[in-house]
Amino acid sequence: MDDFSALWLARAAHVIGVVLWIGGVAFVTTTLLPAIRRDFPVAAQLAEFERYERGFGRQARWTTQLVGGSGLFMVWKLDLWFRFATLDAFWMHAMLAIYLLFTLLLFVIEPLFFHRLLRHLAQRDPALPLRLLSRLHWLLLTLSLLTTGFAVAGAHGWG
Repeated sequence: MDDFSALWLARAAHVIGVVLWIGGVAFVTTTLLPAIRRDFPVAAQLAEFERYERGFGRQARWTTQLVGGSGLFMVWKLDLWFRFATLDAFWMHAMLAIYLLFTLLLFVIEPLFFHRLLRHLAQRDPALPLRLLSRLHWLLLTLSLLTTGFAVAGAHGWG
């Protein structure tokens, strides 16, 4: 495979991964969480969220790594390391930060203690976990969409 083909494939994988990953975050934030809060009794909401989230969690874990791997490949192949040495290309820093944040959440925080923490909070106030999850998801979605917008603009000559 020549360099052009490899870069084309990496870019396509990168964009498809971002669409699946951030699109999934958007679905969970704007559709799934409100539906669970609306359609299930407070005592059942956390269990329902965890039931649906398991499937998205699997998708998010592999799509974040697809995005990270394809992004690293493009930085390496195009020798774009210099962009991290200046804030002129701040979207590169933002993309890396969002990737690292989600990787930490999906591979460390969530499996090691986050679900236990949510269940503990639910014992004290059954509505609290979904309120916190909604706020967290809105924050993550907002940061992700801002990063995506700036990255697209930056990749197409802005800045």
